[in-house]
Amino acid sequence: MVYFAKWKVALVLVVCLLGLAYAVPNFLPKSLTESLPGWLPSQQVNLGLDLQGGSHLLLEVEVDEVVKQYVEGIAESARAELRTARIRARALGVDGNTVVVTIAKADEVEKARNLLTPIEPGAQVSVDGERITITPLEQTLLERRSSALQQSVEILRRRIDETGTREPTIQRQGDNRVLVQVPGLKDPERLKAIIGKTAKLTFQLVDMENSVAEAIERGRVPPGSVLLQATEEDRAVGRQDAYLVKRRVLVSGEDLVDAHQSFEQRTNQPVVGFRLNARGAKKFGDVTTKNVGRPFAIVLDNKVISAPVIREPIITGSGQISGSFTVQSAQDLALLLRAGALPAPISILEERTVGASLGADSISAGETACIVGMIAVIVFMVIAYGKFGVMANVALIFNLLLILAVLSVIQATLTLPGIAGIVLTVGMAVDANVLIFERIREEVRAGRTPISAIDAGYSRALTTIVDANVTTLIAAVLLYAFGSGPVRGFAVTLAVGIATSMFTAIMLTRLLVVAWLRRTRPQELPV
Repeated sequence: MVYFAKWKVALVLVVCLLGLAYAVPNFLPKSLTESLPGWLPSQQVNLGLDLQGGSHLLLEVEVDEVVKQYVEGIAESARAELRTARIRARALGVDGNTVVVTIAKADEVEKARNLLTPIEPGAQVSVDGERITITPLEQTLLERRSSALQQSVEILRRRIDETGTREPTIQRQGDNRVLVQVPGLKDPERLKAIIGKTAKLTFQLVDMENSVAEAIERGRVPPGSVLLQATEEDRAVGRQDAYLVKRRVLVSGEDLVDAHQSFEQRTNQPVVGFRLNARGAKKFGDVTTKNVGRPFAIVLDNKVISAPVIREPIITGSGQISGSFTVQSAQDLALLLRAGALPAPISILEERTVGASLGADSISAGETACIVGMIAVIVFMVIAYGKFGVMANVALIFNLLLILAVLSVIQATLTLPGIAGIVLTVGMAVDANVLIFERIREEVRAGRTPISAIDAGYSRALTTIVDANVTTLIAAVLLYAFGSGPVRGFAVTLAVGIATSMFTAIMLTRLLVVAWLRRTRPQELPV
């Protein structure tokens, strides 16, 4: 027992020093930690929504819109196939989630069926007289809805992470909802603006053969064209209110690989620069080569941002989007384009803003609970076990420092339940020492010498300590696996606390006891 291997001594000292180094930044101002040299630990524990305030949003993804677009796509494919095969249809449209085609000639029905069956493997084709129906399978629709929701979560994560916030919580809720929590956000309106935009970017030619005024006056848009409004910013400064744009999308935002805010050289106005992939660059080059001198509408979410005239072919795949931008709006648009378009529109069902003052109150209450709990444990240990209790209290302090250090290194988010987990750990941290010290007392009563009693106390209590902590660790793992949000925060701090308390009780306290035993060689143990 009195022999403590040098490598174990070195391990304990290194772990304690590292724990101290990584825990100290949590007690320093943010401005000071940011100015520290890069080789020094500077990470702090991230505070959750309930501790530093922020925004809580419950969003609904309109997944039925994805299904609608999917079915309309089947209808367009069917129309194109019939046109290519020169099969005339009296009617072709969408009824709910079913595409209905009525063939003009009865003798062409079977040929049309054979032609339409392969266009969508996830749909069932049936014939009733001259009427052919294409109905997507229910499993296919469920997969489309689930995929749209998952894609929305990933795109929202990319958008929010690029705003500079840290540790946002973005997770699915049910079949069509997404929970978003962003701690420390100071501008919730900007967050809603970034989240709420679908950001579907397209490039389409402006219809030069027909006028916007005539289309509005007649109340009918020419075939092959669509009437789109200009942005609110453009209308506010007196620019064109609406545009007549060719319906066909020539280049889409799917080919976009980068977007960034910059300034136009001549006017020094904010613009958004973009770059397309190889496929998009080729299409963009072909379109601009064939349409020099024509306006090219840049459309975002069915609104025309700008419609510049093509002065010369653009074959590099790079360009600029100009409009009535501020620096902030240009940066936001670039962010949206980089993150990608949402597969379906999103609406805000619930919005809550947690103030920083409430977070400060929560931190104050948590600190008070930790301090009171720690003082109570320290006093009890000193009264109950004397010098051994003092050694256990030293280990308890290092235990808290190690918890802070680990949470800082893994960049965990500390919530109010997480603080509860730390408070619980304060009580549990001395549990292993209590078991050891009580076992040592029993060995002393049995007539053992001090060295023999300490040796037996540590060796015989170890199994009980491991069993108790492993069962609690299993509970923490299950809480983390099946819980979410604050429950996971509690599980993380509890699991980290179990690991650190095991280390400090079995390694650090034992090292202190061995050092005291070698130095004093007592005849009786003060326990």
